[in-house]
This record gives sequence, structure tokens and C-alpha cells, in this order.
Amino acid sequence: MKHAMITSLSPGNRAVCLPRRRKFAGETRSHALRGNAVLAALRPHPPGKTTRSVADGIPTQSVGTRSRFPCDCLMITALLMGLGSQVQAAELDLPPRPSAALGGVEFARSLADLPLEAREAKILVEFERGNVPRFLRTLVPVSVTTEQAKATYYVTPDYLAIGSDDDYVLVPMTPFTAQKLADRLDCVLPTPKMVDDIYAAAAIKLSPSPIPPTPAMTTVPVFIQHNETVRGQRKGMPLGALIAGHKKDVVIASRLFATPGKVAIYGWHKREDGRPIQPLFTGHVASWVDYSHGIRLIQRRLTVNGEVATVDDVLADPALAPLLSHDGKMTRSRYEFTAFPAEPGVKPQPQPQSFEAAPGETNEEFRLEPGVRIVINRPDAGSEKPVLLVYYALPNGATIEQTIGKATKPGDDWHFDIQHIGAQTRFLREKLKDRTLVVAYLENDLKSWPAWRKTYGDKTIAKILDTVQGRFDPTRTRVVFNGHSGGGSLIFGYLNGLETIPDAVERIAFLDSDYGYETDRHRDKLAVWLRASDSHVLCVLAYNDAVALLNGKTFVSAAGGTWGRSQLMQADLERSFPFQKRLTDGMHRITALDGRVTFFLKENPEKKIFHTVQVERNGFIESLLSGTRLDEVGYSYFGDRAYSPFIRAD
Repeated sequence: MKHAMITSLSPGNRAVCLPRRRKFAGETRSHALRGNAVLAALRPHPPGKTTRSVADGIPTQSVGTRSRFPCDCLMITALLMGLGSQVQAAELDLPPRPSAALGGVEFARSLADLPLEAREAKILVEFERGNVPRFLRTLVPVSVTTEQAKATYYVTPDYLAIGSDDDYVLVPMTPFTAQKLADRLDCVLPTPKMVDDIYAAAAIKLSPSPIPPTPAMTTVPVFIQHNETVRGQRKGMPLGALIAGHKKDVVIASRLFATPGKVAIYGWHKREDGRPIQPLFTGHVASWVDYSHGIRLIQRRLTVNGEVATVDDVLADPALAPLLSHDGKMTRSRYEFTAFPAEPGVKPQPQPQSFEAAPGETNEEFRLEPGVRIVINRPDAGSEKPVLLVYYALPNGATIEQTIGKATKPGDDWHFDIQHIGAQTRFLREKLKDRTLVVAYLENDLKSWPAWRKTYGDKTIAKILDTVQGRFDPTRTRVVFNGHSGGGSLIFGYLNGLETIPDAVERIAFLDSDYGYETDRHRDKLAVWLRASDSHVLCVLAYNDAVALLNGKTFVSAAGGTWGRSQLMQADLERSFPFQKRLTDGMHRITALDGRVTFFLKENPEKKIFHTVQVERNGFIESLLSGTRLDEVGYSYFGDRAYSPFIRAD
């Protein structure tokens, strides 16, 4: 490290050489005190004044007008340089900020119309030329201990920003660009444990400030909006102090390396209990960047038990890794890209002309591998309200367009007029005034969820759904699993991959779709989930398909159809909860837990096929309102279409 030399004239006109000294990362307190003592001794003191040595507190009396400790300035400089030779200086190695550099907000606005790759290239250049606030350059120590060791590492006091101390913008970016910056500054990105420890050590803890999710959450204007919110939160608090809680961190984690091409995010700790509202999440592709992401750098070199090491060395050591990682030993500690990340798993598709969103709605369409097409339908208004996110798994053979439905004309495919989930959703939005009802339609290339699961298994399902749910604020989003026909297979596949059903799952509904129910795999999970919260609801619609005839013949067994599976599920749950049973006009309504569990089982003396009719006759509405105060208000299950006014024309 180089030291600038300052020539100072003492009152006796004797030149004294003073090095402009910076504190070194890893420097012990005694080193720092000895170095400061030398500097203090070199400085001349006014006559008659008593000073104390910074190192030992011993009074020293200045004599006359000359320094009491004449010495060779080169020797002192060498001594001072030696004190910090073990670990590089705790400052980012950036050039001075150019005097003509743009302020943070002006620079951010210049990015607004650029495509992602061009935007990030410009961000990288701006960092490399030093357009970085002064307060962000000096790193802050964080110390952690285990039974075996103690480590101290150095972190940026805030997330990376562009601009000056007076005008800066925190800059979300892809892990591709973040890793490039980290490499060039000899830094690393944090692990989730480091994020936890940084939050615990932070002098300033801000509360997360989520913005209601919309497609605009990945745009620069929303980045600027959130930056203004954070700046308002920290108004009057010192710059350069360690601050946390206001962003999710882009992190490294073992799980990340099992899913290449993704970004790992974690954090947004709550001030109330210090817990993160964003658990470790690797569902987004690496090109996903939204306003909530922040980049914090960690100096690569650190000290462990007073000895110099690197973050990479510590993570690779099974005995020391717990200092920095919840996962234990990690053999990799960086993102690896050969090029700017494309979107291999998420490919925006142009919407067909016949599939424009209805007035007042937005459709967001994308694809996830292997072979899953997703359309998220949300209302344009009401984004400030909590979200009720409904996963609707499509029936066998249907497309999303057919499932949403429309007013049909002669020659149209009959599938457009048998479910009308779009119109039923609009009916529900008129009823659910305190929620933003969002429906995520889930289709696959095989047009059959049972066939898709047989091909790809169940493990991928949670990752697909996490990608969808990652578009929404987890603190303001509740989830519903719903599906018709073969769509129920997706729900059971999801349950198969879990030990317990998450609390965020508010409702599970089977619209004549519980063919895949198995006592051993699902009974206890459902019972535990229902007992866990008064907000958890189960709704099952089925009819006696065991006697239904197709071309004069039955087509399902007594046990294998939804009639048999639903009766089995109800009998299994009756071992945990008492049920009340009522029969009206051939419809069995079997309920438990004050209506939170409802089975609608329709008799079938005519031996007809009511498979999709159950959905058409307000079945989707019932599946969302059963057990609530709105149950059968303005509609009746298996009655006339209550949603007809909401069917949109082609």
C-alpha cells in the first residue's frame, strides 16, 4: 500500500514527515494504537500543554517549540506500513469520483430505456470510473465466532450505489455484473449466514419496504422509487455506518450451484424479530433483477484467530466453514458465467391475437422448463391490497385460452364454453374486495399433468411454483392450490415433495380432480395443515362417476374415480375431525371445522357425466368461497351460471 507523505513545519521551522495513514483490515487494536501513538508523538505540541499517548495514556510534556521525538520520517513510514502488511486496506480499490460524474438519480434515469445487458454494461463502467459515494468505500468489520474459531471480515456499509454522498441510488443488478465487480475489487458476495450476521451487527436496521408486485418491479423507475423510500427511512442517520434490512441480498449458497443459471436471494430481515421475510430462493433465472435486490461486497481476505485467510479457504474447510455458512463446507464461492445470462428457463411468448387480456386486466405469459406454460392474470387496480394467488392446474387436453373461456360463436371449439375460469374470477373479484385475486394458469406441453409427472417427476414442481410466487411480496401473499380433472395431479405432486404444507397455503381445492389421493401419502399432511391454522381451508367437489356411462359403459372403477377417492379422503380426515352431513336434492354436503373442510358429493341416478359441469356451474366460485361468509351469496353451487355478465366477447 502506498502512503502519501505530508510535510509539516513545526513552530521551530523543522520539517516533520507525516504519512497519511489508513486503517488496515485485520489490524489488531494494539497495532492501531501504536501507529496512532507514533503519529501523535510526531505532531508538535503547543508550549506548556500536556498530552497523552494514544497507546499507553502516559502524559508527555512538550518542550520548547520543537518536536520532542525527532526521528527519521522514512523509518516511521516503514514502521507504519509494516503494521498493516498482513491484510490489504479496508477500502474499495476504486479511483476517485470524477468531478463531472453524474449524480445517482440522473444516472439511473439514463438507464431507463436500455435493454438489460446494455444497462448493466453501463453500470459496470460507472463503477470502474469511480462514480461511487465516498461513504461506501470504507469497509466495516463484522466479527463472528464458533466454538472452534473467531473470524473478522470486512463489508461495504451499504449496498452498492452510484453517485455522491448527497445524491446516490442503490443499484440492483444481475449476479453476472455483481460477480464481475466483486472479482475486480478482490471481494466476494455473501452467504445467507453472512447476511444474518451483518444484520445482527448493523448499527442501523431499517424495516423492509415492499412495493406491491407488478410487471414494473424490474424497471428502473421502480428502482428509483424504492431508493427514495429507503433514503427517507434513513434520513438523519450517519452515512458509513453499517446498515441492513432494506434489501434482499444476492448471495452464494450450496443450493445455487445445483441449479445453474439462477440467482440466489435471501434476507429482508424484520426489525420485530430479526428473521428474514425472504428465505433462500433460487427460483429466478440469473437475468431476473427487481427493485428489492441489493449487492453487498465482502473483502475476500479476512482474519481467522488472528491469522490471514480468504473467504474461499474458510468455506472450503469443514472445520471453519460454519463461521460463514449455514450449509457447512462449500467448495464453490462465486457465480460462474461465460456470457451475460440469457433466460433459458423463462421465455416470454407473444400473446395470440385471440388472447388479449380483458379490459382492466393484465396477462403475463412465460415458459419454464421442462415444458410448462404459465399465464398470470391480475387486475390492473387494487395492487396495494394483499394478494390471493391461485394456482389453477389445467384439466387434461385444455389450453389456457380455453380454460379462461369466452363468449363463443358458431365454429368455435366447445372447450371455450365449459369452464369460464376467467369470468368466474371476475365475479369473485367483485366479492373479494379486501384482496387482489391473481390466477396463475398452469399448462404443460403434454396437455396432461399426470403424463407430465410420469415423465419429469415431482421434484421440479416446487421450483416452478417458487418462480411464480417469487414475483410477489411473500409477506402480503397467500396461496390457493386449485385444479380440475388431471390438474389435481399437479397438486398431489407438489404435496409429495413436502414434509409439511406451508402456512402460506391458505386453501386447497379439488374440482373433480382428486384421483391421485393416497391415504399413506396425503392424509396426515392434510390433517396437520388443517389443524395448524383457522385460515386453512379444504374444498372437494365430486360426483358419482363410478356409475356414469360413456357409450353405454362405465369408465372408472368405484374406488379409482373422484367419487371413491373423495369418500376415502373424507373418511380418512374423519379420524381427526368430526363431520356433519347433509343431503339436499341429491347433493351431499359434508363439513368439518366450522365449514373449513367441505366435501360436495353429487349423486348420479341418471348416470350422466358431470365432470366439467361441476366447474361450469359455479364450481370455481364455490371452491374459493366455501366456508366463508360469502358462501352461496349471489350464486349457488351447481345452479345457473352466476358469472354470465362477466363472460367477455371474443
